[in-house]
Amino acid sequence: MKNFSELTEREVLAVAIAAEEQDSRIYATFAEDLKERYPDSAKLFEQMAEEERGHRHMLLKLYEERFGPNLPPIRREDVKGFLRRRPIWLTKNLSLDTIRKEVSTMEFEAERFYVKAAEQTQDVGVRRLLGDLAEAEKGHEKKAVKLTGEILSPGVREAEEQTRRRMFVLQYVQPGLAGLMDGSVSTLAPLFAAAFATHQNFQTFLVGLAASIGAGISMGFAEALSDDGSLTGRGSPWLRGLTCGLMTTLGGLGHTAPYLVPDSWANAFWIATAIACVVVFFELWAIAYIRARYMDTPFLQAVFQIVLGGVIVLGVGILIGAA
Repeated sequence: MKNFSELTEREVLAVAIAAEEQDSRIYATFAEDLKERYPDSAKLFEQMAEEERGHRHMLLKLYEERFGPNLPPIRREDVKGFLRRRPIWLTKNLSLDTIRKEVSTMEFEAERFYVKAAEQTQDVGVRRLLGDLAEAEKGHEKKAVKLTGEILSPGVREAEEQTRRRMFVLQYVQPGLAGLMDGSVSTLAPLFAAAFATHQNFQTFLVGLAASIGAGISMGFAEALSDDGSLTGRGSPWLRGLTCGLMTTLGGLGHTAPYLVPDSWANAFWIATAIACVVVFFELWAIAYIRARYMDTPFLQAVFQIVLGGVIVLGVGILIGAA
């Protein structure tokens, strides 16, 4: 990699041309990714991509006048000091906030480059153009705000907010809720069966721990492998899998933890079991609330489904353990 101070004017212009071309493609990719979910915001990024193409045209025209048609194969990745950016534009179904933060970083980097390049250049014409481009990049954020006000009317903003909420539900709430339900309900039977079969807190805790972690791993992989999110818009499969797996494990550990009550305590088993039952009650009600809040399920219906199912599984565990 070369130091920025070592670049010639020809190389500075070549880096700027390559950067503008790449940025225009990134904005166009963002616009394409947002087109179905946020069509009006996509128009904003299409206009920004067009501006970057205009900058590239100006730079290329100046370069050809000064140095001819051949561009040296140098990019900003070949120069020390540039911000190292993750290629998030290769990821589908990014949130609108994530894209806007990335664009802000891109504009900051472009402005900084042009300011430094203008300071280093001796040619008056090149210096003037680079200075103008630095101002243009600096004004992009203001222009984006202006375009946002023009394109995103209150009705459009409301529609995009509804879309954002649906995406949040699909990508985070749905897999997390599925994991929490599975972890909270499916581990009840083995945990309470072990509890009433052994009347030993620590042995019961080990069974609950194994059941919770095992269920978390199983649910995590099942969610991650269910679909890649490209058609359903459910986002990164591994992020969904991680969310689902963690919530499954936490759902099981909630009513497993009370069995850490030492066996040496008087009535230790019944104390731990009573605490576990209280935890189960709150877990089931929390699940019912989340279903009613995000999944548009009537609250009483959610309570009936979740609490009844949990009580049945709990009863089955107790009956098997006490047999």
